[in-house]
Amino acid sequence: MQGLELSRRFYFEAVRPILERHFPNVEHAAALIGYGSEVLGHDDERSQDHEWGPRVQVFVRDFGPAVDIELLLARELPRTFAGFPTHFGPTEEEGVARITALDAGPVAHRVQTFVLGEYLRDRIGVDPLARFTVADWLVTPAQRLLELTAGEVFADPIGDLTRVRALLSWYPHDVWLFVMAGHWARVGELEHLLGRTGSRGDELGSRIVAASLVRDLMRLAFVQERRYAPYWKWLGTAYASLGRPEASALETALSAADWHAREDALIEAYEHVAGAHNALEVTEPVDPTVRQFWGRPFRVLFADRFADALHAAISDQELRALRPGAEAVDAISDGTDFLTQPKLWRQLVGLYDRA
Repeated sequence: MQGLELSRRFYFEAVRPILERHFPNVEHAAALIGYGSEVLGHDDERSQDHEWGPRVQVFVRDFGPAVDIELLLARELPRTFAGFPTHFGPTEEEGVARITALDAGPVAHRVQTFVLGEYLRDRIGVDPLARFTVADWLVTPAQRLLELTAGEVFADPIGDLTRVRALLSWYPHDVWLFVMAGHWARVGELEHLLGRTGSRGDELGSRIVAASLVRDLMRLAFVQERRYAPYWKWLGTAYASLGRPEASALETALSAADWHAREDALIEAYEHVAGAHNALEVTEPVDPTVRQFWGRPFRVLFADRFADALHAAISDQELRALRPGAEAVDAISDGTDFLTQPKLWRQLVGLYDRA
């Protein structure tokens, strides 16, 4: 059973009846969002070795009843549900738990009770229902936006959880263009270096450049498809679901035996991604064909042309006034620790002050 289905059933068949019986006047929303491979639908048997199982988030209007709800559920929830333990015991890794059988005593469950605004401030540093600025969009990693908009809402009579998911479902138009421009700029920074390193006999260096370009083109594909990209673990799995025409060329680029074959594969990929850009019709058409890198025998797309076209199509004055190089956070950093700590990435807000 997939984790999302397990959690849905757990809420409706086990959690909700207890809440209705003991807290009939506490209006709540319930969902499975946030962390976890099951939120993205990528869980398998291996996922069950940590933090996977029957779990639900319950959102209440104020924190008053939260402790009472969690204590009551610890006493009244069944010790197993649909063949899975509901008790989460410690593992060898500190702070990490897994479902484990429990013979007696209260259940250490994963029905977590939150006030929505506090949960959002913990996950992304702000409450979007209060205010979500252009800078907030640009500093918030795609993975966190994905976590908040993936998964499933099981109940929401209050409506706030549904509203915030709708608000965060995709970037506003001009922010979308700005984010795409940042990924094109990353391609433009590296594309000429694949041939330069290879021509010097530095095959390892050429492979590294190729791998970076493949990763940047994959992330660009997500943005073109209006999909938030997940972090490293699920990037390839989620990319495969896009059904993109450049996918086989990217695989060839990574397996190519020499830099010439690597360049050929990337050229094919560039032209597919460039064609996808023009198909969006969000800028004036940009020539999607490659050409020589000035007088050197290396073929490139000159990806900056696409970034420039996107910047030219932006009408939002706040975005147009940003300093050159002030790209969205995912084009600036791929550090896992940085991108999972709002207190760190929120410090970039000053980067988006007007020039």
